[in-house]
Amino acid sequence: MDQTKIDTLRAQPVPCFSHLIDGQQVAASDGATMEVLSPIDGQALTRIARGTATDMERAITSARAAFEDRRWADQPPAARKKVLMKWADLIEADALNLAVLGVRDNGTEISMALKAEPGSAAATIRYYAEALDKIYGEIAPTAGDILGMIHKEPVGVVGAIIPWNFPMMIGAWKLAPALAMGNSVVLKPSEMASLSLMRMAELALEAGLPPGVLNAVTGEGAVVGETLGLSMDVDVLVFTGSGQTGRRLMEYAARSNLKRVYLELGGKSPNIVFADAPDLTEAAKVTAAGIFRNAGQVCVAGSRLLVEASIHDAFVEEVVKAAQAMRVGDPLRLDTQIGAINSEAQLARNLQCVAKAEAEGGQIVTGGQRLLPETGGSYMAPTIVTGVTPDATLAQEEVFGPVLAVTPFETDAEALRIANATVYGLAGAVWTSGLSRAHRIVRGVRTGVMHVNTYGGADGTVPLGGVGQSGNGADKSLHAIDKYINLKTAWMKL
Repeated sequence: MDQTKIDTLRAQPVPCFSHLIDGQQVAASDGATMEVLSPIDGQALTRIARGTATDMERAITSARAAFEDRRWADQPPAARKKVLMKWADLIEADALNLAVLGVRDNGTEISMALKAEPGSAAATIRYYAEALDKIYGEIAPTAGDILGMIHKEPVGVVGAIIPWNFPMMIGAWKLAPALAMGNSVVLKPSEMASLSLMRMAELALEAGLPPGVLNAVTGEGAVVGETLGLSMDVDVLVFTGSGQTGRRLMEYAARSNLKRVYLELGGKSPNIVFADAPDLTEAAKVTAAGIFRNAGQVCVAGSRLLVEASIHDAFVEEVVKAAQAMRVGDPLRLDTQIGAINSEAQLARNLQCVAKAEAEGGQIVTGGQRLLPETGGSYMAPTIVTGVTPDATLAQEEVFGPVLAVTPFETDAEALRIANATVYGLAGAVWTSGLSRAHRIVRGVRTGVMHVNTYGGADGTVPLGGVGQSGNGADKSLHAIDKYINLKTAWMKL
């Protein structure tokens, strides 16, 4: 990457974004817009359409019409593949523009964003484009004059509600398999970070996706998100975000057409470090990165550090050194390792969580304060709190910020008990040289993803899904396709 190119792009004005409905740019039905503030400096960046229920209903109607006339669903697999591949190519060709736009909107450090956002999105779209013509139906093992066939059909209209932390990456996890299987999609980006995802949707049309197959409406979740959730014409709803919103979406499904709802929600992921870890210095550096990159605004972040008591003090010291060495600042600088908090409201919540942790007996060993107030942006020091008991608020509730809770343990059994002592089950890790111990801990932690002697980095070939109140269903891998198909049995007498 070239810092000069990044600086040139950041200086460019950002146009206002309208809805994308039936292949056209459409203003809100009442003409209303929302101001977009950059977390980098707190300044107005642009405006987006403030969607109304009427706007969302129009987008759903467009998606339903596109599905019913089969303009996309009945295209041969090779034709759908060609469009999706072109879409990935366009994203990749415009990757730096997309990454800078996204960073200006949500504050992720550019060194992470370029790979994690357009890079990941393009790779995900290519993955499902390659897979779509390899998904076959089945022949059942019937006998005599009966032929049993199992068809795999698109579900219809998919509503996709995407969070603000990695909008392009997570958006692609939903959009790519849904579109690959022939569905139509109505996209609702987060009002806190819509820009790069809206531009990505525009590129899908440029790639040849028929009008109406992908519609996108910006605005507040309480308005357009609710309309999407309550619609009788949406067949599947997919969402990544908070548990509170996830519950509301399930209620909407129950109140409407019993649409299937797949949720990837919060986490309080345990990062378990044993004294026999192969390289404790490396473990400390990866531990710090696993919670502090993107300012802790990562669903799978290792926000609970469980350390074997015999190495607790020495290991915490190493993590503190690693955290203090990470540069917090302007996320559009290539040497920045921790970018901005997404909003002032999120920063305030983060600081409140730290204050509560201290009030409950935790000790702040580094961080705990706002940084760089003179910039006008939202920045927070990487924060480590020791003495956190398993039942403390900081050990139980997701912060979604750069805050690490540290708890010691004595035995394998105690480590597992503490690791599982939350309502969440999204990710986790274990650091050990013992093969048997690694297998026992992986098997024993109730979670969707476990890392061994690393944290993060799992690619699109493996699923990401949670257990407990971390959600249901899976993003990534071929398993994600199951959310976007219906199975139909054909029972034939020959």
